[in-house]
Amino acid sequence: MIPVGLSTISVFPRPLEDGFRLSAECGYDGVEVMVTTDARTRDADRLKVLAKAYDQPILAIHAPTLLLTSFVWGNDHFVKLERSAQLAVDTGAETVVVHPPFRWQGKYAATFEESVRRTEDKYDVAIAVENMFPWRTGGKDRKAYLPGIDPSLMDVRHATLDFSHCALAGRDSLELANDLGSRLRHLHLTDGIGGKGNRTSDEHLVPGRGNEPVAEVLQMLAATDFGGQIIAEIKTRGVRTERDRRALIQETIDFARKHLGQA
Repeated sequence: MIPVGLSTISVFPRPLEDGFRLSAECGYDGVEVMVTTDARTRDADRLKVLAKAYDQPILAIHAPTLLLTSFVWGNDHFVKLERSAQLAVDTGAETVVVHPPFRWQGKYAATFEESVRRTEDKYDVAIAVENMFPWRTGGKDRKAYLPGIDPSLMDVRHATLDFSHCALAGRDSLELANDLGSRLRHLHLTDGIGGKGNRTSDEHLVPGRGNEPVAEVLQMLAATDFGGQIIAEIKTRGVRTERDRRALIQETIDFARKHLGQA
């Protein structure tokens, strides 16, 4: 059965432990830990305690590649990649999710694909490169990422498909899934509207509330020998109550179970 997990960033700005707790209460199979400025997200011993306490295995580690985590583990991006892989090994996670580099990240950007393959071999974990979206100012794509935003065009073994990013990029997510083929290792379960007037906000909607063919992709994966993981990565920061947050997280797992045929 394809495992469906919850990203700990889905409960932001609530504490890390809330991610494990809500994952368990809503019937997920495990969690993806987003490495952030919170030291607990980088503490393997603490993470294993939470995983055991809530019976929620750590399925994946999301490397600190966001602008807000620029200085987590220093500013050497090769070190960040290796420490993310080591954290995966230490917590039993099978996958590390990483964004492609920004163009200004020098040697790391220039040697990214080679570095990913070398780190995979060294730590024996899958490093799944995530699709991104253009950064536009004045209607012009600034080509912020190198080697690009589409892992199907990169020389990498594993990839992550994010539906919200597809919406912003104007990329058909079903087409991307097919283009990636067996390299598709990881799915960020979410949704987006995108469109001409909304190209700067990474929405991360509950699946089914946007325009992406999320159900179709899930149904396709369920009908194949997909051996990866599906991780809910939605925004709940705008909700007013714990009940509202839980309702969104529950709606997401219910959507996944239904279209994977796991209901």
